[in-house]
Order: sequence, then C-alpha cells, then structure tokens
Amino acid sequence: MLAQIYEKMDALMPELLQSIQRLVAIESVEGDHTPEAPYGEMPKKALLEVLAIAEALGFATKNIDNIIGYAQYGEGDGDYIGIFGHVDVVPLGEGWQYPPLQGVIDNGRIYGRGVLDNKGPILTNLYALYALKELGVTFSKPVRIVFGTNEESGFGCVQHYLTKEQPPVFGWTPDCKWPAVYGERGRALIQFVNHGPLDTFNAFINEYILSSPTNGVKLGINVRDDDFGEMIMRGYKLGVIEENLMFQISLSYPNAKPISELIEMIKAVVPDSIEVICAHNWDPVFYDKESHEITLLTDAYEEVTGTRLLPVTTTGGTYAKIIPNIIAYGPSFPGQKDIAHLPDEWMDLEDIRNNGKIYSNALYKLRNL
Repeated sequence: MLAQIYEKMDALMPELLQSIQRLVAIESVEGDHTPEAPYGEMPKKALLEVLAIAEALGFATKNIDNIIGYAQYGEGDGDYIGIFGHVDVVPLGEGWQYPPLQGVIDNGRIYGRGVLDNKGPILTNLYALYALKELGVTFSKPVRIVFGTNEESGFGCVQHYLTKEQPPVFGWTPDCKWPAVYGERGRALIQFVNHGPLDTFNAFINEYILSSPTNGVKLGINVRDDDFGEMIMRGYKLGVIEENLMFQISLSYPNAKPISELIEMIKAVVPDSIEVICAHNWDPVFYDKESHEITLLTDAYEEVTGTRLLPVTTTGGTYAKIIPNIIAYGPSFPGQKDIAHLPDEWMDLEDIRNNGKIYSNALYKLRNL
C-alpha cells in the first residue's frame, strides 16, 4: 500500500504546487481586527481559500468564526487525529529577488512568503490525507487538518479553537523541523520592577544578570535536564512600568522545574525593594519519546528518507504549546535554517515531495490509532 500512496503523492505534486501558489498569492499578514475578520481581512481570505481547496478535494470543512477552520476526513465529532498549521504570514519585507506573492518555481525550488511557513507544509498534509482518502484508506478516528490565522502574532486562533472543539488524541504541527520533535522548551518573560533605591536596583541587575552566565546561576535557576540541557537566559530589555524602572529577561527553560518554582528561586535572591513579575509564560511541551506514536512517526521518516533520526527537542515554540497531545513534526530537513521569515523564502520541490510521502506514511501508520 505504501508504494501506491507514494505513487499517488507523486501524481498530486502539480496540483499541490498550484494550491500552494493560490494560497501564497494572498498577503495574509495580520490586519485591522473587525467582528467579521478577527485578525484582519487577509488572514480571513486565506482561511476561506484553503477551506475552498479542501472542499474541492471532497473534505467536510468547518469555519470557526473566521478565526480558524478545518477539513475533516471521517465521521464523528469525538476523538480525532489533528494536524495543525497556519495560513497567516509575517510581513513581506524587503530584498526579494522573486515576487513574494507568486510562488515562482525556478531551479527546482518554489519561492514566496509562506511556502515554508506554513502554507506549503499544511497544504502538503492536506494532500497527503487526500491521497489516502482517494485510495480508500479508512481511519479508526476522524482526521482533521486545521488551519489557523494567528500563529505569527499570538496563537489566539488555537486558543479560540479550544473554546469550541476538544483537543485531538494525537497529532502534529508541520511548523518546525525533522525528525519528530517530542519536546519544546518553556518560555517565560520575567520582569524586575524597582520600588526602592536606584543604586540597589542597578547593583542587582549588574551583578545577578548582566555579569552572570546565561544559565542564570547567580539567580539560582541554573537548572538542567537530559532532554533540553541547561537554562538559557536572554532577551534583556530595560523599560518603565507605571513610572517604575523595569528590567526584563526571557527564560528558555528545560522541563526540570515548573515556572512557579523558578519564580520562587529567583525571589529568594532578589532584594525586597524589587518586585518579580512573570509577565508571560508558556510551559514546556514534553511527549514521551518512547511512545508508540512517536515511534511510528520516527519510522515513517526513516522509511522515506533512508535515515534513522531519533526524536529531538527544540528551543522554538509551535502550536504544540497550546494544543494538547500534539508535537512538532517537519517540514525542514537537517541543515535548513533561517529561511522562513527572510526574503526569497523557499522550499525545494523534492523536499515537498518527500514531505508528502512522510506525512502520508505517518497518517497511514496512525489509521488504527
């Protein structure tokens, strides 16, 4: 059956590329918020377009308040497998050699804003599911391909999704790298607000942060674990909150301690005149790398590429931060970095082809989940 699936994916490549070009043509950068277009008219337009593509492929679709939508294969509104991507993009920026909204194909690559992040990959998943549908493959649970519109500027779309729909029993987001990404570091913004003598504040910031290694050892938070390694302290910023001087840091932290404990560890070394505020936090994502599901995804990658790559973690943040029970899975191959938000964002056509085969293989393996 896998040979038939791969043959089908090869046959679908021209149509998939045309669909990518259709979606890339929409400059779906967040715009003015309105009741009818909560993240702007262009992200809404991209959502309507991708749902139209899915409907033409014979999928049942649902538009949830012009914020997020999905295509579904299989009956039922209970447990399901979910694949979450997004159709919004970052601003085009300057310095393009290729028109950013045309999806130009040249020298074996397709260029355009969103071809990698994330219109190309989520459409590749849609077509991978379509290939299985056309070959008569059935699933024990429905499969949804979910299209968000607010990944680049807040994740509000998937937060809204969870107010309307239950989370999947398993799934992935094709918005990171290969192979299976079983863990994502936690991210937190910590603010130190001065309510006392300026000299005390300056001395503390200089001694405990600016003169400290980036593992946060002077703050007592130099925690580490085998999956993620050690704490990373970065993103320093000086500012003012309600006329009080503030210094902000970003923590990229492992799964060793919850953020509540890290805050208490910081407070233990901070002078009484300095307030410690956790301004924002995303907990780490951590999925059992020995699980049956991760093993299946690892096998699918190996069977297509011929390379066995063990599951990894990342410092990045994806929809897996919000949607329970999913991990990041593809689409960038080892060595491919700093492409998504730059001019001439691209994907190799052969990579798209291989992505389609990996995703269709993985879905096929999950048919009896």
